[in-house]
Amino acid sequence: MRALLVEDYAPLRETVAQALAEAGFAVDSAAEGGEGLWYAQSGAYDAIVLDIGLPGRDGLSILRTLRKSGQTTPVLLLTARDTVADRVAGLDAGADDYLIKPFALEELLARVRALVRRKYEATDPVLHVRDVEIDTVRKQVRRGGRTIELTAREYALLEFLALRAGQVVSRTDIWEHLYDFHASAESNVVDVYVGYLRRKLEESGGTRLIHTRRGLGYVLE
Repeated sequence: MRALLVEDYAPLRETVAQALAEAGFAVDSAAEGGEGLWYAQSGAYDAIVLDIGLPGRDGLSILRTLRKSGQTTPVLLLTARDTVADRVAGLDAGADDYLIKPFALEELLARVRALVRRKYEATDPVLHVRDVEIDTVRKQVRRGGRTIELTAREYALLEFLALRAGQVVSRTDIWEHLYDFHASAESNVVDVYVGYLRRKLEESGGTRLIHTRRGLGYVLE
């Protein structure tokens, strides 16, 4: 999963970015409104964490611009303002959720995970594909009752495919949702990680779940 964080206060931005990364997100971060809008319009994000009080261009203005252009990426607004009018303004601008500063990192992560599930219409935090069980909170995977140890990148790939189970997902789409802007693209990196993931899912004789659609991408079914 890939997230954008737009927050001007450096200590908070760095802390939240680290927490998101440790939770398995590829993270892009911006400290100024114009830069944040550029990222939001240029990248494929599963969630955006957006501060309202930003230099250059405020968060509500960014949000209105995104919604006016038809972008539906879930947005969690961050603000120090705690009046009903402020919350109404944020929600009316198109926010999906609202979090008041100061907040607990655990709550922010839970809200972002909920936004991602909502985006992919997954109501249960535990995803099931055949005999594979994916706990998106604990980042744990089991198949047929057996725990499967995955690297962070392998897990991110599996979760992304599981959220789109039954759909063909292109290599470009996978890359855009698993890597941030600063990652160096390698032509076969997606294929390599699909190979790693297949071996781990099938190492005890399990049937193949990740299928190649030649010229199109991959599908988990």
